[in-house]
Amino acid sequence: MVKALITGGAGFIGSHLAEALLERNDEVAVVDDLSTGSLDNIAHLTANPRFQFAITGITNELVMDRLINQCDVIFHLAAAVGVELIVRDPVRVIESNIKGCETVLRIAARYRKKVLLASTSEVYGKSERVPFREDSDSVLGPTSISRWSYACSKAMDEFLALAYYKQFDLPVVLMRFFNTVGPRQTGRYGMVVPRFVRRALAGEPLEVYGDGQQSRCFTDVSDVTRAVIALAETPAAIGEAFNIGSTQEVSIEQLARLTVAMCQSSSEIRYIPYDEAYEPGFEDLRRRVPDTSKIRRTIAWQPEHDLAAILERVITYYRSLAASG
Repeated sequence: MVKALITGGAGFIGSHLAEALLERNDEVAVVDDLSTGSLDNIAHLTANPRFQFAITGITNELVMDRLINQCDVIFHLAAAVGVELIVRDPVRVIESNIKGCETVLRIAARYRKKVLLASTSEVYGKSERVPFREDSDSVLGPTSISRWSYACSKAMDEFLALAYYKQFDLPVVLMRFFNTVGPRQTGRYGMVVPRFVRRALAGEPLEVYGDGQQSRCFTDVSDVTRAVIALAETPAAIGEAFNIGSTQEVSIEQLARLTVAMCQSSSEIRYIPYDEAYEPGFEDLRRRVPDTSKIRRTIAWQPEHDLAAILERVITYYRSLAASG
């Protein structure tokens, strides 16, 4: 039995990871300040005697020292996420991502605890060398464009984690997520799949930003949690970075049309300029596709859900919410 600490554990991915670990009879502690997470995500777990949670920020030294001392492994998922949040509140994004990661790594080093750090495909920036490999160069935009602040903050988290690994022999694993989706994800900060599904089910227009030809690869959260747990148990993963994502590429326009069809909706599709959706001068990536050969070699992982199955799970989830009132 493993004692796991999940920072950001009341968030979308964190709550699913907590579920998966409890199903294995592990012990799980969650810390979350609920700035983007929700108690509703973990309410069904609170009766489990192997589950505990603390509502506080990860820069709370006293609480974090106690929780890290008591755990075997840390899944550091707490971060400010979502393109809309990045554009609207860049100070919060930069400070919470960098300061929070530094706190976790410093205390983890004190007690020699393994850290699995959630990073992002955003660290590749606007590179056109697709698919992205873990050793690919990053190509970031100017500091005057705030959307790159998130990529830079997560890159600094990676640099810091690897520095702790190299200098202090702290066991760390870097996990670069590519568009994880599934039940309990909200469209609150611009996540495209729940935003499309909710609008399609309500018969409202689906807003596609730009020309809709930008492409992404979507991964079911259950596949992601399976990869995260396997990486935590694999000694060969220590000190390494891994892409975690699907290689099934789809344009955002195609995604919108598929969502409308699967929801049996009459919603129209509207195209919104980036400057109107976000901010003047906003830059987006045309393609974001992972090379997953490294994680396949290391833990023999690949996604089990294709895009249609992922959308069906999200549609079913939102329909059940509507039915429950």
